[in-house]
Amino acid sequence: MRRFSFIRTTPVAVLSALSLSFLVFTPLAFAADTVVAKVDGMEITEQDIAVAAEDLAEAVQQMPEEKRRDYYIAYLADLRLASKAAREAKLDESADFKRRMAYRNDKVLLEEYLAVEARKLVTEASMRALYDESVKQMKPEPEIRARHILVETEDAAKAVVTRLKAGEDFAKVAGEVSKDPGSGAEGGDLGYFTKERMVPEFSTAAFAMKVGDVSDPVKSQFGFHVIKVEDIRERPVPGFDEVKGQIEQYLIRKSQQDAVMALRAKAKIERVDTPAQ
Repeated sequence: MRRFSFIRTTPVAVLSALSLSFLVFTPLAFAADTVVAKVDGMEITEQDIAVAAEDLAEAVQQMPEEKRRDYYIAYLADLRLASKAAREAKLDESADFKRRMAYRNDKVLLEEYLAVEARKLVTEASMRALYDESVKQMKPEPEIRARHILVETEDAAKAVVTRLKAGEDFAKVAGEVSKDPGSGAEGGDLGYFTKERMVPEFSTAAFAMKVGDVSDPVKSQFGFHVIKVEDIRERPVPGFDEVKGQIEQYLIRKSQQDAVMALRAKAKIERVDTPAQ
């Protein structure tokens, strides 16, 4: 799918100094607060599961969907038991623990603040406006649809050209002899592509051809190609729905970056140590 030009060209700082892993905003939809389990009398609710599911999303990526709920409940049970034991041991009273809790509290509040700011600014109207503005700035870009047959030697490629000039069907020959695992089964069809998507030798030859032309052998790092151009057109502009997800993620990141930079601009930040040289 075509990626919009603003995704490539607009500089978007990722706030790397803050290591914000939550820049992609996914609002948490809480379920009804129904008790689903008890551990030594301590309740585990549907909302607890929703929080755990968000926190453990990466850990359960490879886990079957039907097993995740049991995993969350078991995890929360262990969490309740271990945290209870830690409090009984008064681990929560140490200065180090309190410092880490203060840090994590600030981090969660920052996540919530940026999520709220994103919700304010990332709307259907703002996404549509950015789409419309980006469409105006897009320049026409030619693309072609071509087939190719890839073989290992120049002699083999010349033999392919001979067969094609004798009237054999390109797709049939491609299915029989092409070494390209991606397109061979499709009769050598590469679909539509722009010039920069292919290796230079291939693109130079293909974009110099006319519709219906069949090339002489073209050498690249992959072997020898015989190319047939099926169509030439101006690359169509993707519809709003095709790129809506990209636009949304871009605006989320931008709104969150802007929110943090605005806070910095209003703050007085002083270094009292000696910065590293």
